[in-house]
Amino acid sequence: MATKDIRTSNVETNCDVCGRTLLRGERAEVYLAGGERRFVCDLCKSRALNEGWVKEGTVPAYDASGSTSHRRRSLLTRLRSRGDATPPSPPRGAPTLSDELDGQAWAKSRASSASGTLGRTREPRHVRAVPMSVEQKKASAVENFNGSEHRRTIAGVARSLGPPVVAVLPSGTRPSIVQLAVSWELCWYRYEIDLSDDEPAVRVTAQGSELDELSEPEREPNAAADETGALILQ
Repeated sequence: MATKDIRTSNVETNCDVCGRTLLRGERAEVYLAGGERRFVCDLCKSRALNEGWVKEGTVPAYDASGSTSHRRRSLLTRLRSRGDATPPSPPRGAPTLSDELDGQAWAKSRASSASGTLGRTREPRHVRAVPMSVEQKKASAVENFNGSEHRRTIAGVARSLGPPVVAVLPSGTRPSIVQLAVSWELCWYRYEIDLSDDEPAVRVTAQGSELDELSEPEREPNAAADETGALILQ
């Protein structure tokens, strides 16, 4: 009776961003960069996106030949129109050739009309109210973070490295800005939220692998993260 040769797979996968060998159980995402497939760990997804890498499977089909043909037709159309002695018909409602010859009077009339319309319809620009107290700012920043896609990054890293240290810190010089520092022993992320925006967005402003790169307040936790990556103020 023949025996089966059983072998275990020892193929190692390295992240093409940080060069780290993925831990057992970690799964790398495949991104496209310069026409090549790149493997990216959970820690480096944001960095890959910042570099312009695109996740495999999300790039729509592109018909280069059709696009080139369209551009050529457009160029030929423009060149032919320059040599055509018959001017194109103006769109309905546009000034005629005789109107353009008397352009000064027509322009003044249009300017006066536009000025009157703007004066009647202009509305004050909406400015989002920024919370006044520190606790309100922190609560608003955490709410916006929990509604963003970045909580998935925190959850993914936490599955490999454990719960992070989370510091939510309103800026001392810019009243509408709140910074969030999320760190582990091997890496950290810094996020920024501008509460004065009509729709405050969470932005990654920095990331690294050495805790010494963070300030002392950023290493003092005042919040925590649950298993879904959502932040909870303490």
